[in-house]
This record gives sequence, structure tokens and C-alpha cells, in this order.
Amino acid sequence: MPAPIRLRELIRTIRTARTQAEEREMIQKECAAIRSSFREEDNTYRCRNVAKLLYMHMLGYPAHFGQLECLKLIASQKFTDKRIENGNNDTDLIIEMCRDLAGEVEKLLKTSNSYLRKKAALCAVHVIRKVPELMEMFLPATKNLLSEKNHGVLHTSVVLLTEMCERSPDMLTHFRKLVPQLVRILKNLIMSGYSPEHDVSGISDPFLQVRILRLLRILGKSDDDSSEAMNDILAQVATNTETSKNVGNAILYETVLTIMDIKSESGLRVLAINILGRFLLNNDKNIRYVALTSLLKTVQTDHNAVQRHRSTIVDCLKDLDVSIKRRAMELSFALVNGNNIRGMMKELLYFLDSCDPEFKADCASGVFLAAEKRWVLQNPTINAGSYVRDDSVPNLIQLITNSVEMHAYTVQRLYKALLDDISQQPLVQVASWCIGEYGDLLVSGQCEEEEPIQVTEDEVLDVLEGLLVSNLSAPVTRGYSLTAIMKLSTRFSSVNRIKKVVSIYGSSIDVELQQRAVEYNALFKKYDHMRPALLERMPIMEKTATNGPTEIVQTNGETESSALDSKHPPSITQPTNQANDLLDLLGGNDVPVIQTALPTKPASAGGELLDLLGDLSLSGGPTPAPAPSVPISQTPFLLDGLSSQPLFNDTAAGIPPMTAYNKNGLKIEFTFERSNPNPNISVITIHASNSTEADMTDFVFQAAVPKTFQLQLLSPSSNIVPALNQGSVTQVIRVLNPQKQQLRMRIKLTYTLKGAPVQDLAEVNNFPPQSWQ
Repeated sequence: MPAPIRLRELIRTIRTARTQAEEREMIQKECAAIRSSFREEDNTYRCRNVAKLLYMHMLGYPAHFGQLECLKLIASQKFTDKRIENGNNDTDLIIEMCRDLAGEVEKLLKTSNSYLRKKAALCAVHVIRKVPELMEMFLPATKNLLSEKNHGVLHTSVVLLTEMCERSPDMLTHFRKLVPQLVRILKNLIMSGYSPEHDVSGISDPFLQVRILRLLRILGKSDDDSSEAMNDILAQVATNTETSKNVGNAILYETVLTIMDIKSESGLRVLAINILGRFLLNNDKNIRYVALTSLLKTVQTDHNAVQRHRSTIVDCLKDLDVSIKRRAMELSFALVNGNNIRGMMKELLYFLDSCDPEFKADCASGVFLAAEKRWVLQNPTINAGSYVRDDSVPNLIQLITNSVEMHAYTVQRLYKALLDDISQQPLVQVASWCIGEYGDLLVSGQCEEEEPIQVTEDEVLDVLEGLLVSNLSAPVTRGYSLTAIMKLSTRFSSVNRIKKVVSIYGSSIDVELQQRAVEYNALFKKYDHMRPALLERMPIMEKTATNGPTEIVQTNGETESSALDSKHPPSITQPTNQANDLLDLLGGNDVPVIQTALPTKPASAGGELLDLLGDLSLSGGPTPAPAPSVPISQTPFLLDGLSSQPLFNDTAAGIPPMTAYNKNGLKIEFTFERSNPNPNISVITIHASNSTEADMTDFVFQAAVPKTFQLQLLSPSSNIVPALNQGSVTQVIRVLNPQKQQLRMRIKLTYTLKGAPVQDLAEVNNFPPQSWQ
């Protein structure tokens, strides 16, 4: 009987099949030949036939008739037969085999035959991967393998050491004393002459060099002594390795990774970043992508060194490869600072104008976050208006607010853009906000940067009213437009026209628009004397980061600021439904809670006032009534009782502070003030501190009181409680206690610590009598 075809030939034949029927015919024909061979008890080609059956099984064809032949392979004395049979063993059998053979493998590591030692070391690697607890058995023999002259044994021993260090911290500590020996081996490799047996493109055994560099990276991480011992050899490898071949680039890349991971010297880190900078000039796209990705990881720790390659990084924005272009964009934004912002913004705005739509959203948002000078705002909203993310609108509004000298220019440019196109909703929202804030500058024609345009008050109001009735306007955009019209009532003389527009939307089917209109109508009718103070121009917003603006609190599509504490600009807005979660804290629905998200604003000419435009969240209970003239039984209006007096006393009136919560490293302290307009209102400021070693993120403080009280939570100063008591989060609580009862409160705390969410409830009943009497 002729010899059966090899597995490789079978695979090649099956791949030539054009249809599934043709493939099935080939398989059936080969299965018939394999059955005939099995019937004739042909031991010579049994392993070949079983291998072909395994391949057929992988393709989904039946191969069960070969199961008995697998048992025969187990009893065979040939290595090739046992190797084929081993592929059918399940994991439990392999683990048991590892346990049984580990002793024999350990003996072979000490044999005089270098080939057997190499194979034994590879086998030991696989044994450790399957059964990690057996690695101590190979510890004595592994130390001696590094003294081998044979490169094959050296290579496998380094692989074995790497596997043991990665799987056991004890082994990692134990093998750190081998760093000098590994350094000597690596030095001999780079200093040795030409060796035809191990040479690859003029470099001596690059595979062994890469393996040693990886092992050094593991041994030197977070260890000063080991890092110091390998600094010199890493510098030699970085300077002596040829970069014209891909083999040299592979060694240099491993060298860079090792330098960045260990506690290396600053000069060595600069050398590593310069290597990545040379990679950016390579013609190979993969090498350029690897370089950009590595630079992006190191830019925060070695910012100045990466800055030296800024021009090369910017050139990568013009690359045709999408992945390289995206990495270059991300790295470019990471490099923007106050010194290079003009040049970088010029390049990034050019990229924004010419890039594909998939890049525009991220690029425009990055420009808004990175910008510190208003001249960069000429193009992003116009060129990428339809693609920007939602967070770009509040970020851009903050940038505009903080650029006082450019207000007239900005509102004029945005007004022109609004006349040309109202389909780009983010652009329309920013333009509406700017017109509402700086409409008087637009009408007066005070722009110095370009020729001013002649615009009348009626023309401006026509544009905003057109946005309210346009089918292209989203509900959020209509809210911006209505608020802008309301603000213009203090900047324009056309107050009667504005009153009519506002009153029309008091019966709008859009609940948000209707609520705004009703509140604005109330301003005209009941609180007209307060309207100029409530609608005055936004102050400059504080920043907490040097490379971009802070997050602006956005409420119902309106970015507003009103406030009680100008020292801590809020960074988060607590969701409205969190108030509803508190209703059951004291049992039942008798717990009125008012959640508010009020950003900061300094005192205005009319005094510090609750801003109607701050969009107080009213879910969970009635609004607090600070005016003594309003009966408690009646649900008061939002602005009832507000006067021009300051809201709080400057002194705490001798009320001692108290600790409300102290658990798991989180400490909550209360300090007290009394409200001037209404002595029934207690103002409580919470101070949250963290004594643990990790920051507490996503921090949310919630509170509930019995139904005889009314409670209002203002925005916190941050949602991150710094570790080791290096800072605190503050938040203001206003409690109305008309019946002068003893104050009781239940608090709910949620935060994330070391990636794990934490939630806790607590009752606070020991308030000082001065705080509620």
C-alpha cells in the first residue's frame, strides 16, 4: 500500500477546494484511506494519520473512528507517536504529568549535555506555567545555568528566570543578586566580535540580548540597587547598537522600555527618549507607531525631554496612516503648555481643518481644553461644530468668559457664524450664550480686532427668536436661546418685546422651556428690582489645572454661575435622582430634600443672591423658604424672601465644630454659621478629609432630615478627597428649622477607594444646641 500523504499536503489540497461540496469530497476520500490504513495495522504511519484526523476534527468533520488509534499511540515506544498523543491529553492529565516528571527534568538541568540542558530548561518553563508551586524545585539548578558558555542554554535559562520572577515575588527578590552576572553576559555580547554562529545582521545574538533586557527590567523595577547596577550597561547598549537594521531597533526598543521601567538616571532617560525620537524618522510605520505610543506613556514624567521632539511629532499629524495620526494628535495635546501654545495651536487648527470627520470631535475638544489664549477660538467651533463632544460647549464658554479683552471680538465672530449656519448645534449654543452675555458689546460695535459690524437690538432678538422656532434647534439649544433673550432684558432697551417672548413660552410643551419661562415671568412681575443683579454678566471663572480649564457645571443645558463660595469652584454636579435615593433613609417619604448644583460667583452689586439661572433641582420636597413673612405651610416660590443682605454671618457665632463621621480613613467634620436674612436657617459646611494612602475618587455626600426641616445641598468643591490629609473637600448645607427643634440628620457617603466602590450610611444626632436653637 502506498504511503499516505503528509498533513502539510492534505492542508494544501483542502485549501484548493472552491466549494464546500468539493472540500467534503476530499475529506471523505482521505478518511477512507485512513480507515484502510487502520485496518491493516500499519504502525509506520499511524501518527501521521492521527494528526490528519485532528486537523479534520478542527474543521468540523467526524473523526471519532480514530479514538482507539490514540490509545495505541500511548503504548508506542516512539517519541513521535507519544508527541501526537500528548495533544489529546486534558489539563488535569498534563498537570499530573508535570508533577511526576518535574524531578526528572530537574536532574536533566544538571547533565553534561548542553542540548539536553537547553531542552530541560524549556520543559521547566512549561512545568512552572502549569504548576507554579514546583518552581522551588528548579531553584538550585537555575543559578548554575547562567555560567554556561552555550548560547542556547543561556537563552533558555534567562527565559526560565524570567518566568520564575514574574510568578513569585520571593523569587524576584532572590534573583536580584544575579543582576551583576546578567550585566556581564550582556556586556560580553555587545563587545564581542563577529560570531557567525550567533550573528544576525551584524549583531551578536539579538534574541539573547532582548531576553536579558526583559529580565533586567523585571529585576530593576522599584529597586534602587539593581537599577544602579544596570545603568552603565543600558547606556552602552543604547549607544553601541546599530539602528540601520530592524534587529537593532528591536534591541533599542527593549532597552528604552527597561530604562523607563527601572529607577534610571535622568540622563539615561533623556537618551531613551532621543532613541524614540529617532524612531519617529524611520520609514517603517510600525516603528513610528511604537515610538509615539511609548512617548505618550512617558510624556508626563519626562515632559521636557519629549518637548525636544515636538516638531517631529507634529509632522506625524500629516501621516497617511490613521493609527499614527491619532497617536500623534494625542501626544501633541499632551505637549501643549503656556510657552508653545501659539505654535502648537496653529498646527492643531490646521489639522482640525483638514482631518477626517472621525478626528474632529477629539481634536476640537482637545483644543478647547488646551487653549489659554482666545485667539485660538477663531476656528474650532466653526470648522468642527457638528462633530464636537458635549463637554466642549461648557469648556469653550469658560474660555470665552475668562478672556475679557476678547469678548467683543468673540461675540461678533460668533454672531456672524450664526447668520451663516444654525445647523451646528454646539456652535449655536455657544453663540447664544455669548450674545446673551455680551449683546451690548455686539450692538455698540466696540470690536478692535476686526472691522465692527452694524447690528441693531431688534436684529439680534430676531436671530434668537428664530432659533426658538427653528426645526433645526435641539431642546437644549432653545433653552440657551431663551436664557440669552432674558439676559438681554438688562442690556437692551427692548424690554417689552422680551417680556412678550418670555410669556409665550410659559405654556410650551417642552417642560424645561416652560419652567424657564415661568421663572423669568416671575422675575418681571414680582422681583423686577432684583433682575439686574440676577442677570448681570458672568465673572471670570477660576481654574484648577494649568493645561486647561476646569470642568464647568452644566445644568439643563445652561452653563451658569451663582453662588455662595468663590474659593472652591465645583467640579461635579450631583444627579437629581440622588435626592430621590435619600427619601427612604429615615423611613418613608417624609424626608424633604433639595439638591442643588450651584457654581461659584462673587458678590454682585445687589448682594450675594441665589441665582435663578442656576437651575435649582427641586426633586424630593418643597423649596426652602428663607423669608419670615411666608407661612411655612405654604409652598414658597423659588425667590421668595431674598433680600440684598448677605446670606451668611461672617462669624460662626461661637458654635463649636463637630465630627459627624470618622471611619475607614474618611473623616467628616461640620462647621456652623447662621443665615442673616432668616435666623431659622443654619448653614453647615462639611469638611471631608482622607487619612488613607490612596485618593478617594467619585466622592458624593448626601443628607436627609425629618419632614419638619427643609434641607438644601450645594455643590462640593471636588469629587476627589486627597490622600494622607493633603487636602479636603468642602460642601455647604442649608437647613431651615422653623420650629427650632433638635436637628437630626442621616448621611449617605459613596466613594471609590483603590478601584473598589464604598458606600456607608450614618446618623448624626449630636448637633450643638447653638446650631439649631
